[in-house]
Amino acid sequence: MSDIVIKAENVSKIYWLQSGKKGSLSETISYNFKSIFRKKSLCPTTDKFFALNDVSFEVKKGEAFGIIGKNGAGKSTLLKILSRITEPTSGRIEIDGRLSSLLEVGTGFHPELSGRENIYLNGTILGMTRLEIRARFDEIVAFSGVENFIDTPVKRYSSGMYVRLAFAVAAHLRTEILIIDEVLAVGDVEFQKKCLGKMNEATSEGKTVLLVSHQMAALKQLCTKALLLSNGQVIYNGDTQGAIDCYLNQFSTEENEGELYWTDMQDAPGSKEMHFICMKILNAKREPAIEFDIAHPILIEISFVVHTEINNLRIGIHLLGPDQVYAFVTAHTIDQASPGSYMARCIIPENLLNVNTYYLVAGAGIAGVVDFTKTQTYFKFTTFDTVKSEMILNEVWPGIVKPKLNWKVIVREN
Repeated sequence: MSDIVIKAENVSKIYWLQSGKKGSLSETISYNFKSIFRKKSLCPTTDKFFALNDVSFEVKKGEAFGIIGKNGAGKSTLLKILSRITEPTSGRIEIDGRLSSLLEVGTGFHPELSGRENIYLNGTILGMTRLEIRARFDEIVAFSGVENFIDTPVKRYSSGMYVRLAFAVAAHLRTEILIIDEVLAVGDVEFQKKCLGKMNEATSEGKTVLLVSHQMAALKQLCTKALLLSNGQVIYNGDTQGAIDCYLNQFSTEENEGELYWTDMQDAPGSKEMHFICMKILNAKREPAIEFDIAHPILIEISFVVHTEINNLRIGIHLLGPDQVYAFVTAHTIDQASPGSYMARCIIPENLLNVNTYYLVAGAGIAGVVDFTKTQTYFKFTTFDTVKSEMILNEVWPGIVKPKLNWKVIVREN
């Protein structure tokens, strides 16, 4: 008997983009009516858009499989096809086993029902009896941490509460395949560790886990294999480290020279609440650069627009080393961000970084609640040292950072 539980063969998903007049119903009718007198087609012209294009892969039983890629790469479309929310335009997918998925906030639960009622509803949809759901109920509620609100309609939950309960339901009910989309982008560090532990436990029990995340460290820790998508196509399918390396290499020095601009809100990192418009990494001369002397500071500038008032808006950066190991994370919280334009500045001080290749990740969100930008905007840069080391002749020091600390030697009398 084959141990393949998910098999995708040449899967494509096409959407048709209307390029003519569009908007309200009255506008569409008016456009088509006028087309009669212009002796033009009643239907506006359309263009093909391949959300997925000839995607093939296999996932084995008990395997933790990662799916990565930039925004718009086709990850969410693939998960929706796997979850049977939508159908592929062509190709086929074979799934052997009961599947539970957590795709995004707002799916899977009925907003008018309480947390308790939604747990029973989800279990029933998966074919479980009331007795089976009751046997797992206390464990689900304890894991989610929403005991005090379990009889409250979920429409009154915060995003963090919602996702905690949704993950607990998906992870604890009787399924063979678990699909998770960006659950690690919501919730505090403690909950993220619980999620990773639960997914590790699931694979050890023979369950299959598919995880989409922009957090490379989490993917590296959990997944043995990964699929890299770009513009709807498979770029890499193999071991996780190879997929991560290929993904990070997409942010090459040719793509940007120390500055990024987003003129279209649809392409910019962000959401309906806020979005980035520009990001720069500057040298000591305030010039965009991708190579820096460790003896001089590095300035990061992030320009963004806030569309609706946000309380406790956090703007932060993550700095990763060549093996996607965190060097540090730093952030600033704006207590009350009113609609308008902003610029956030952060300085990496001189004599902190080592001679190395680094990846700078920027993000914005509300701590423990929601990640507006999916923390996935990268700068790839390198550092060098113009000062010869007095301790090590070849100037190679171990470690991600190389801080210049103050030393003092006191001579004691014998």
